[in-house]
Amino acid sequence: MKSKHRPRIVVIGSSNTDLVVQCARLPRPGESQLGGQFARHAGGKGANQAVAAARAGARVAFVGAHGDDDFGRDAKAGLRREGIDTKHFRQRAGESSGIALILLGGRSRENLIAVAKSANDSVSAEDIQAAEGLIAKSDAVLCQLEIPRAAVETAAALARRCGVPFFLNPAPARRLSARLMRRVHALIPNESEAEALSGCSDPEAAARVLRGKGCQQVVITLGACGALVCDEAGVSRIAAPRVKPVDTVGAGDCFSAWLVVGVASGLSLREASLRAVRAASLAVTRAGAQSGMPRWEEV
Repeated sequence: MKSKHRPRIVVIGSSNTDLVVQCARLPRPGESQLGGQFARHAGGKGANQAVAAARAGARVAFVGAHGDDDFGRDAKAGLRREGIDTKHFRQRAGESSGIALILLGGRSRENLIAVAKSANDSVSAEDIQAAEGLIAKSDAVLCQLEIPRAAVETAAALARRCGVPFFLNPAPARRLSARLMRRVHALIPNESEAEALSGCSDPEAAARVLRGKGCQQVVITLGACGALVCDEAGVSRIAAPRVKPVDTVGAGDCFSAWLVVGVASGLSLREASLRAVRAASLAVTRAGAQSGMPRWEEV
């Protein structure tokens, strides 16, 4: 641990602009709904986690790609305003920046999300290798699956080589190699992702199966029910505060970032998970994935 006060976190992943429509309820296939309110927010799982980690008190560097367009330039400017190092947030000529179309439905504010093909899909193993110096100086690396598999595998390998804990939020869920799983310090899926990866609908059983696949620790987010932590000490659940949700987009990203910053700061996995649940519970009470991320003093 290089700094227990302000850990250095490298976040590798996607950046999107979220185009959000609020609906009375989520539409069924083939159904149109009129009258929804529209908003534009900065998003993308990687960029969301970078902002959340910075607001949690970490020194953050972001590794990713954006297009040569206003969406990309705005995304980079937004990260810089949060004090995030964007040297390795590369511009791609001829590529569009990431766009996510999001529907929010009903009082529960459940969501449907579609993400367009973009510069996020161009993040390469070479891009990650170019950031090896950052990774070597960091206290933790956090990655997701909205970028190509080769980039994720390279990030895990470099983190292992540098002796840096590698955290993976496996979203969207896809098959993970045994080699990658063995390099994961903590896997952070939600319930549906845990089921897809393990074949088990029960979160506790899913967590045990995933640990059996090689990763050291598993933390499953359970939405309004909090989180489940599984490590060598066993399984425990952490309840979430009761709140009135406004926007659930980015809640999982908030949790992942606060968990990683907590562990990198010297907290136990359970202590970091407790703080991450509190942070995510605050995030869902606000609109916007990045703009809704809470700050250290609030949590």
